[in-house]
Amino acid sequence: MGPRKTFKAKAPVQSVQGKRGYEFGKPLGAVVFIFGLSTLIYAFTFLCNDVSGCPAPSLLNPSTLSLDKLKEEVGWPQDGLKAFFDMRVTLWVLSYYLLSLVLYVFLPGEVVEGTELACKGRLRYKFNAFSSAIWILSGLALGTYVYGADFVIWVFLWDKYLQIITANLMICILLATFVYAKSFSVPKPDQPNPELRELAQSGHTGNALYDFFIGRELNPRVQLPIPFVDEASRTIDINVWCEMRPGLLGWIILNLSNTARQYRTYGYISNSIVLSTAFQTFYVLDALYMERAVLTTIDVIMDGFGYMLSFGHLVWVPFIYNLQTRYLAVFPLELCLKDILLTLTITGVGYSIFRGANNQKNRFRTDPNDPRVKHIKYIQTSSGSKLMISGWWGLARHINYLGDWLMSWSYSLPTGLAGYTIVESINSAGDVQKQAIQTPEVRGWGIVFTYFFMLYFGILLIHREGRDEEKCMRKYGADWKRYTSTVRSRIIPGIY
Repeated sequence: MGPRKTFKAKAPVQSVQGKRGYEFGKPLGAVVFIFGLSTLIYAFTFLCNDVSGCPAPSLLNPSTLSLDKLKEEVGWPQDGLKAFFDMRVTLWVLSYYLLSLVLYVFLPGEVVEGTELACKGRLRYKFNAFSSAIWILSGLALGTYVYGADFVIWVFLWDKYLQIITANLMICILLATFVYAKSFSVPKPDQPNPELRELAQSGHTGNALYDFFIGRELNPRVQLPIPFVDEASRTIDINVWCEMRPGLLGWIILNLSNTARQYRTYGYISNSIVLSTAFQTFYVLDALYMERAVLTTIDVIMDGFGYMLSFGHLVWVPFIYNLQTRYLAVFPLELCLKDILLTLTITGVGYSIFRGANNQKNRFRTDPNDPRVKHIKYIQTSSGSKLMISGWWGLARHINYLGDWLMSWSYSLPTGLAGYTIVESINSAGDVQKQAIQTPEVRGWGIVFTYFFMLYFGILLIHREGRDEEKCMRKYGADWKRYTSTVRSRIIPGIY
């Protein structure tokens, strides 16, 4: 009994769980998000296609639109909804997740502590997403070197795209369900809490559907029963692991598959798809290299892990963010030097703001005497924190969001005024040949698909900025009002 009492005395005690009101349109909004966004991904896959065009021709002629004609134009499978699922495809997708998990466990990585929790403890995280990505990408590069654009993975990802979406959607639902059920074992207030488990403030409203969507538990974790590895290597923080691994890298792998598809079809690779893929790859690898920065994001310090984040990490990111290169795989646009320079300039400005602001914040927090930030002016708050009022953060309170958004332009700009239609012709050998061409009637209508990410990302950042402001107001109170009276702009200096 002696040792047990000693353990309880030293174990952290669960704090009282604070609550925050509904967000995202309350329970009704949760229903719309759960069913609407997954439907949207499937709709985009069909309506911008390599069968009839982007968009499907009937969409531009509503008077002649019929369901049967639309099904023909979008390549609706003969088996209907049954064709959306394939067990073999699902097993291959699961093997990708397993590979990512194995690399996390067995590759060396940096172990760091996260931000302080309400119970005054700190969780430990292992970071090796960048080296894991390098291993996977190197394997794909080797396969491409040997087999070229016909490498089996590139062909599989294009041909089984619909079933791959479904497999990831199923994984996301099962994972969100598991975490929701597990969240009810979080210790009650004033109970011993040795695993430092907490409920998210917005995740325990009592409405089951909403809580499932928004996420009940903050930073849910599982420990794998793997011997001979340290605790950090066998402990999986589900939220961070999903955010930094399968979906984020999957986004780039899909882009590479789209590039291979373009080469198989046309025998060359356009500068537009190279540019879009290169910018997105750089963005992802930069995020993976700076992986520890995820510990100060809203997703980790504020949001529970529920369907919203599970779907966002594993389905929305890879299958919405690759729409630009998927479009270019079918319609290989060649950019002039002026367009390339414009895209490079906007991206360079965006990255300078994004990385410059984030690095400045990180240096100021870790070592205020660093010569690079020693000159920064700040407001001392009653909570002990310092709020910067000069440098990047004196221009706008969330200046990094502006840089992040500007970088997203480089993904869409290479698609130009998007839109194409598929025409059939008979070649000299007497075979039917399909070709994607842009006519005045379709020119510009494809931007609904290729510029969707840029629009959505801007809305997301504005919404996230509002949540940041709410969190900071609760934390700093009167000091935050003093800060906002000094730094008046939210994201865009002098404008917003």
